[in-house]
Amino acid sequence: MSKRAIVTGISGQDGSYLAELLLDQGYEVVGVTRRLSAPNHWRIEHLLDRITLRPADLLDQLSLIRVIDEVRPHELYNLAAMSFVPASWDQPLLTGEYNAQGVTRVMEAIRQVDTSIRVYQASSSEMFGKVRETPQTELTPFYPRSPYGVSKVFAHYITVNYRESYDLFAVSGILFNHESPRRGLEFVTRKVTHGAARIRLGLADTLSLGNLDARRDWGFAGDYVRAMWLMLQQDRADDYVIATGKSHSVRELVEIAFSHAGLDWRAHVRTDPALLRPAEVDHLIGNPARAEAELGWRPSVDFEGLVRMMVDADVERLSAAR
Repeated sequence: MSKRAIVTGISGQDGSYLAELLLDQGYEVVGVTRRLSAPNHWRIEHLLDRITLRPADLLDQLSLIRVIDEVRPHELYNLAAMSFVPASWDQPLLTGEYNAQGVTRVMEAIRQVDTSIRVYQASSSEMFGKVRETPQTELTPFYPRSPYGVSKVFAHYITVNYRESYDLFAVSGILFNHESPRRGLEFVTRKVTHGAARIRLGLADTLSLGNLDARRDWGFAGDYVRAMWLMLQQDRADDYVIATGKSHSVRELVEIAFSHAGLDWRAHVRTDPALLRPAEVDHLIGNPARAEAELGWRPSVDFEGLVRMMVDADVERLSAAR
């Protein structure tokens, strides 16, 4: 009998790649989506005949209990969140409701319905914020620098609390930045690759960015969802840092993207102080040694390959739209 999995946030970048992986593994996949007047399913449109979508909301405890009770999954992947860090400054209370209390509702729903369900919680490198050590490991203290980061710290520890208090198989993946052609345009990687593609095609002439010196550990989302799945296949529940172990600046991202598009970035990129965060996170780089040793996980796409993949996809997408 095939396994069943519930994926919250299935219409997002990670949810779409995870759904593909689970289907390839023979799972029955049920995606949880919020009721919207205009559904945003472009990332999973090619999967709609192979997955089931059910309405539920992390703000609504009863809807979570209902869908978990009716589906009775073997695994639940909680990827739903308010995930755009700058927006968390504009909506700090809503960010907390979704990212912190929403996770508590998920854990409590599983506790009430079936404690044998294995659950994955999406933690974030933004929890490290003003980093205490470099590179960051599973034992590095958290120092979040945004409402998003703070909410993810709460979610991380409530997951640990339910694991230790109720013996749930509940794990958190502390994922560093992971990108793809399915990333939203509001994120800096996609903003850069989409901007380079627009300039190459004559649709724009300039691109405005914030802090070009900020450094991140960027990987490919398709690799990172494989780590999520591996965590739930282990004999013991634990938390893992998922990262490439290499960091790059926004400036390097820009240089590779524009060079691949055949452009000189200095002629087109402008810095805009309005795009700086109130409290900046300057340097994040993860140590994936434990994930490599215990999960057998390693990234398959390097940074340059990722950026070029995204530029090519944006050029193709924009060309088709023309």
